[in-house]
Amino acid sequence: MILTFEKRSYKNQELRIKFPDNPEKFMESELDLNDIIQEMHVIATMPDLYHLLVELNAVHSLLGLLAVVDLLQELTDIDTLHESEEGAEVLIDALLEGQVVALLVQNMERLNEQVKEEADGIFNTLAIIENMAEFRPGLCTEAAQQGLMQWLLKRIKAKMPFDANKLYCSEILAILLQNNDSTRELLGEMDGIDVLLQQLSVFKRHNPNTAEEQEMMENLFDALCSCLMLPSNRDRFLKGEGLQLMNLMLREKKMSRTSALKVLDHAMIGPEGADNCHKFVDILGLRTIFPLFMKTPKKMKKTGTSEKEHEEHVCSVIASMLRNLKSQQRTRLHNKFTENDCEKVDRLMELYFKYLEAVQQADKRIEGEKHEMVRRGEILDDSMEDEFYLRRLDAGLFVLQLLCYIMVEISNSGISQVHTHKHTLTLAKISFLDNQLLLRHSIKRTARAAGQRVLFNEQHKRIFPIIH
Repeated sequence: MILTFEKRSYKNQELRIKFPDNPEKFMESELDLNDIIQEMHVIATMPDLYHLLVELNAVHSLLGLLAVVDLLQELTDIDTLHESEEGAEVLIDALLEGQVVALLVQNMERLNEQVKEEADGIFNTLAIIENMAEFRPGLCTEAAQQGLMQWLLKRIKAKMPFDANKLYCSEILAILLQNNDSTRELLGEMDGIDVLLQQLSVFKRHNPNTAEEQEMMENLFDALCSCLMLPSNRDRFLKGEGLQLMNLMLREKKMSRTSALKVLDHAMIGPEGADNCHKFVDILGLRTIFPLFMKTPKKMKKTGTSEKEHEEHVCSVIASMLRNLKSQQRTRLHNKFTENDCEKVDRLMELYFKYLEAVQQADKRIEGEKHEMVRRGEILDDSMEDEFYLRRLDAGLFVLQLLCYIMVEISNSGISQVHTHKHTLTLAKISFLDNQLLLRHSIKRTARAAGQRVLFNEQHKRIFPIIH
């Protein structure tokens, strides 16, 4: 079959060169070549024979033809690849050696999406890239550098009606950026942060028209969050007025609000988020974030966001500001907790007891499981302990840690109104006496992530975070 393919491919190329201006002369060879390519689709059902494709140099010949996109898609189907890991590895190695991504990008640049067949060709090409990236995540960096990142950004910002290809581009972009600082840096250097912000700005006052368009919006938000995990992109986000856009989305109460809150969390967390924290206060962001702290929105089912996720992001943003803000902006943040008879302290305590109860219930279930495992003679190894810890985090421990950190900061703020408020004594008594071990553990872990050192004063039962 491969020998027949090689012969027909060579004959077709020869006739194309000999009669470049007379398609009728090579039409028959074109049809013969297409027939053998269709026959070769059967190879996709036998991935353990992929090594023959490589040994007979068929991969190189296939990459030289534009008509084999469908065949490559079938050959790289993720389910097929997993049927024979060995054959799949050989095929992927050969494709990468032949610069497959660069060739596919060049092919896509020549296609006209106004023609349905060519638009389908782009969709199938993106499917090949997705399959390869899922099977071997490490190739994302190489793929991005071979022109894929630039093509994706160009296609996403193209002034064309929303379609399946734009959705697929947003999905591939999010995949490339996942857990990969190299691709995040590359996107930043290509002004990709501005491209993402421009595309997302459409949704600040309008909801997506379809479920597919909503999925694209979420993909772009995920891509932006991934990028913001790289410190250099935080500065690009700040200069691109990303904070202003997210703040506006929070105020408009559209479907983009939930994801905008997540982006704010990523932009402001850690020492690298200090500039964004200060700017957020300067653009009157406190007026936006605290209403979300005081009352969790009820209409979040459409975006697939839970109440816990919302409260986690809000508390994380406030905790980040408490860590990073200085001078006047810090005072403005502290003063927010004194408004309306310290109602935000009341809300803080309400959330604290809510998540404390949730964690205690999770701990009770976990202890029961541990007891049962010991009774059966099973060993509690580190992996099992890690699994239990992840379950505690999922039950609300991380939100509880954030709340504990906020409580400590507010208690040590020196604000007289807070200290004389009715709940402050409750906060001090409950937090520092009854749940001192939990608070110690939570604050130490949280402060360590913020580059702080924590001292415990046994005599006064108070906790002092001290910046190194």
